Amino acid sequence: MTSGIEILVVDDEDGIRNLIRDALSLSGYTVTSAKDGLEALALIRNKKWDLCILDINLPKIDGFALLEKIREAGINTPVLMLSARGESVDVTRGLKLGADDYVRKPFGLEELILRVKAILRRNEVNENSVITHVGPIHIDEARHEVRFNEELIDLSRTEFRLLSELASRPGMVFTKEGLLERVWGIDFENNSTVVDTYISYLRKKLHREGFDGIQTVRGVGFKLVFTK
Repeated sequence: MTSGIEILVVDDEDGIRNLIRDALSLSGYTVTSAKDGLEALALIRNKKWDLCILDINLPKIDGFALLEKIREAGINTPVLMLSARGESVDVTRGLKLGADDYVRKPFGLEELILRVKAILRRNEVNENSVITHVGPIHIDEARHEVRFNEELIDLSRTEFRLLSELASRPGMVFTKEGLLERVWGIDFENNSTVVDTYISYLRKKLHREGFDGIQTVRGVGFKLVFTK
């Protein structure tokens, strides 16, 4: 029995690609695979996927360039990146480009499946969610919409999750490490710059008309407050 969830696996190594495909299939997911960036780009543009598992080192178009292209095109498919290089700069770059999570090669299949389930769970739509208000900001979880007063604000999937987390407890200070764990599902402290980057994105879109509610608590983290 399949879950109805469709996952695209992109890796140029036949053994790894087939291993991931078989493990996901046994877990009940429908899996399609691609062996290079160009093939993957065509598949992503022509179909809505529940998740893309994307290797960084790909022929024709590498994983970073592919991720950048689909995010620039407004495609918000969740992406789990595979990194063989294991350097924090690569992981940070992927997260800043809009990846949802990463797994380092070599990896265990159990870890991979857990990461997949975590991403899918974070991206489920809660039909019973309420609208959260913090000053002029209105967050509709069910519709995945954010408005500043009446204006609809275009946020990426990760920006939306980060804002929703801050708005869940207005005035509370969230540490960078806590946000990494709750929004990205990772505990890699060297990626704390990713949080700063996405806070900057949110401020550019939401700090207007005298509102500057996304505040930095120096040496601790960030909070969302109502300001006039």
